[in-house]
Amino acid sequence: MPQNQSHGRYRFGVDIGGTFTDLVIVDETGRIMLLGKTLTTPRDPSEGVLVGLAQMLAENGLQACDIANAVHATTLITNAIIERKGARTGLITTQGFRDILEIGREMRYDLYDLYLEMPRPLVPRELRMEVRERVGKEGEIRIPLDMEQLEKVAGELVDRGVASVAVSFLHSYINDAHELAVEQFLRDRYPQISVSISSKVAREIREYERTSTTVANAYVQPLTRMYLERLASRMEDTGFHGSIHMMLSNGGVASLQVAREHPIRLLESGPAAGALVGGFYGQLVGERNVLAFDMGGTTAKACMIDDGQPMITYNFEAARVHRFRRGSGLPIKIPAIELMEIGAGGGSIAYLNKMGLLKVGPESAGAEPGPACYGQGGTDPTVTDADLVLGYLDPNYFLGGRMKLDVEAARSALRKKVAEPLKIDEVQAAWGINEIVNENMASAARVHIAEKGRDPRKYTIVATGGAGPVHAYRVARKLQIRRVLCPLGAGVASTIGLLVAPPKVDFVHAYVSRLKDLDWEKLRSIYREMEERAVAALAEVGVPASQVVLSRVADIRYVGQGYEVVTRIPDGELGPEKAGEIREAFETAYRELYERSLPEVEVEVLSWRLFAYSVPVGAEAIAGGLKSRNGRPHRGSALKGHRPIYLGDQNGFQQAAVYDRYLLKPGDSYPGPAVVEERESTVVIGRDARFSVDGYQNLIIEISE
Repeated sequence: MPQNQSHGRYRFGVDIGGTFTDLVIVDETGRIMLLGKTLTTPRDPSEGVLVGLAQMLAENGLQACDIANAVHATTLITNAIIERKGARTGLITTQGFRDILEIGREMRYDLYDLYLEMPRPLVPRELRMEVRERVGKEGEIRIPLDMEQLEKVAGELVDRGVASVAVSFLHSYINDAHELAVEQFLRDRYPQISVSISSKVAREIREYERTSTTVANAYVQPLTRMYLERLASRMEDTGFHGSIHMMLSNGGVASLQVAREHPIRLLESGPAAGALVGGFYGQLVGERNVLAFDMGGTTAKACMIDDGQPMITYNFEAARVHRFRRGSGLPIKIPAIELMEIGAGGGSIAYLNKMGLLKVGPESAGAEPGPACYGQGGTDPTVTDADLVLGYLDPNYFLGGRMKLDVEAARSALRKKVAEPLKIDEVQAAWGINEIVNENMASAARVHIAEKGRDPRKYTIVATGGAGPVHAYRVARKLQIRRVLCPLGAGVASTIGLLVAPPKVDFVHAYVSRLKDLDWEKLRSIYREMEERAVAALAEVGVPASQVVLSRVADIRYVGQGYEVVTRIPDGELGPEKAGEIREAFETAYRELYERSLPEVEVEVLSWRLFAYSVPVGAEAIAGGLKSRNGRPHRGSALKGHRPIYLGDQNGFQQAAVYDRYLLKPGDSYPGPAVVEERESTVVIGRDARFSVDGYQNLIIEISE
């Protein structure tokens, strides 16, 4: 559907999570910021978007035509792969490589598990077809594509009911002529079939990872296209005539066309927005090193942000058999903000394992039926139920009072499933759940930060998500972090991340060569092609060529090594005179990771990458709007009253001051223990901390030594 122009002065951001759908509407000056939160509708995620939007428009006297553009993040792709709800997909590959998805890299993620379960391929063996063709490692065609055999296997796949086909040939990252020929044949002969070819999805070396990524893209492509077309059509029916952009896993936004063709790039769109907003708020207050901590209804994730920029990874896994075991998932080769899944979310279920030990997650109650306290039929105890019993949540002010929580249902779930089997009371059970969740998150973050050679004590936590501010104080204490920032509207802050994300695309081209043997003219040609594609892609989201910023990196290693270090490539014309700079940049990056370099060993490059982006539209306006709120009147006392909250086995329940987030003003400062309530989240502050409000309405928690 073509993107229409709109003269509206508002921007709309929406992030569909596993439990809640978060929404924000911001005007072009940033001074009007409307926040919304509604339960996700799993059977049709667009329904929750439209219900939430209609409610926000009605409450504020706006119309859909007032919105100029929308930015959207969704868990649709992730859930489709995890739950195996994608399209029936076939694979066409080089003769002899039919089983690459099962052979993988012939590595075990657990050497001592005799019953090791490997991730099941998205394409069953009977839908994996071979054709005669062969491209050599230098790109030469050794065996021409057998079109007669292609016609036969394509017909078999269609007869077996496939809706999508992935094509991945040997060495197609160098010469994609055969893949392009298959793509054209399938589109001409079977236009109803979606087609993904590896040279367009992941033009990189390593057959298994490239094929896995292409298959995943094909698997979710029909579902994504249907969803995006339905969402765009239903938005248009409301009177919306603006453009819709999608959040990518790399922290940028792109057009619907990019999302339709490469839906796998949306895999981590929601969490990426949470990381971006952490960096955004960190920069507002002058904190360049931030640990963005986003805890929602299903999971908790964190991202290290150094010098204002989130870390990027090029190796990702989806649908892990064991959630926290690297190597147990399907490899996906896309640039993505490096997020660590560090624990459970508010809806994660607590249970006793076979040994009688208390565990939390990874299973979640989701939006339907939700935690027991939601009163929608859920009977399993969750993190939210525990937080309610501990006094952290007000049962009459959840979602600003729009949703009443059932304390007795929460106690009953805790009693039956945890307390009675362990012979403890409900409060002890709730505290145990809370401690396990916090310790798991702190431990995972501690290991990840150490692997990067960083010290957690030098970071500030930016807590977002509905459950993030509830747990951030205790996680910070465990990590010995002394400062926590909770932005206004933290429960839906990821939607702010959508609106401060830059238009951004990325491309990769494999060209394997030792640095001393590089064909510089070939390299310049590769980058010229990628730059032309990047400028065209950004033009689709309204970025003129004059505003496109280009950044080059490459995957480099010492000859003989099995893995690469991503290295920034110098700007300017590429030629032999740049070889020294490239090697120096590589060795600097290598020493940062391993504290040594190998100057006597030759260097080789595997892949060349290009990032193209523009300045975020509206980021400065949002920052200015947050600060301009200082002049608004704050009528009445911020102190709402007191209630007992549980502060641990030694301190038990103690009275904590409860504050209204919307009546706090810049300069206010109060000691803990305290609870600060807003519609979308609740902030919990312990006894050894105090909080204050800064000029951007951020709540800053300072924890004493």
